[in-house]
Amino acid sequence: MPFIPFKSISLLAFLSILLVMLPFLVPNSFVFGVVILALLNAAIAVGLNLFVGSAGQISLGHAGFFGIGAYSVAVLAGNYGLHGGLALLAGAGATGLLAYAIGRPILRLSGHYLAMATLGVGVIVFLSINQEITITGGPDGKAVPPLDVMGMRLTGDLSWYAVSAGFLFCVTWMALNLLETGYGRTLKAIHASEHGARSVGIDVGRAKTGVFVLSAVIASLAGSIYAFYIGFITPSEAGFMKSVELIIMIVVGGLGSVPGAILGAFLITALPQLLTGFHDQEQLVFGLLLMTIAVGLRRGIVPTFVEQVRRRLS
Repeated sequence: MPFIPFKSISLLAFLSILLVMLPFLVPNSFVFGVVILALLNAAIAVGLNLFVGSAGQISLGHAGFFGIGAYSVAVLAGNYGLHGGLALLAGAGATGLLAYAIGRPILRLSGHYLAMATLGVGVIVFLSINQEITITGGPDGKAVPPLDVMGMRLTGDLSWYAVSAGFLFCVTWMALNLLETGYGRTLKAIHASEHGARSVGIDVGRAKTGVFVLSAVIASLAGSIYAFYIGFITPSEAGFMKSVELIIMIVVGGLGSVPGAILGAFLITALPQLLTGFHDQEQLVFGLLLMTIAVGLRRGIVPTFVEQVRRRLS
């Protein structure tokens, strides 16, 4: 295991305290649901940020991997009676294999072409889910059977909060560790210059495929947990706008920043709920806020804040 810098240990400690205290600050079941969704979005954002922020790539199809995880548990557990835990693992395995199969060819692309290719993957997954009515329920969605753990049915907001919080903590710990390894430095080298990375003997294709698969599996696991918690899933969860939302989270929080990805996910998940008082102008205000952040905080919230603190201390 690599040595984790003090700042990473501090982040994990702060995150642990926050996750323990947060349930005591939640006023009702509705807000609990928003918090659980934010935790799962944060986990996806941390994984996606490894691919986008650290490796310098782009993906507009990650909602498709989220949808595969969600529908894996719905179909395998609901249609075929497979245990929910096994269905979750099967979905993650299938997602990993799919990401690896498509990763090698499409990750040879870059820029707009890579964005178009990953968008195509997401669209194919969405259309497959939407049209396979006999298997997935089509546009009407599909019910998800409850999850049993050691003979006990996992129910209630607090139980699913614990699962989601634990998942986010594990993903964050993994990401911080990975970034301190040689592989993490390889991703940063690729981000700086792919040609330069190749010139020093780095297998760029293998490195990019590996982090793409990792981020896809994280999204799949989050989708499975979300499906079990909600108890019902629709194709919209694998749609294009979900992928765009995930990208917005990491851009707003700060590309390449693990705490930025978490903060961005919480902010973008909670904002629509906080803006409901604007009624018909909700989307307009939401867009204006995003534009303000993009213009005023070009590097994202967390990196900009850290830079300002360093300037004042120097």
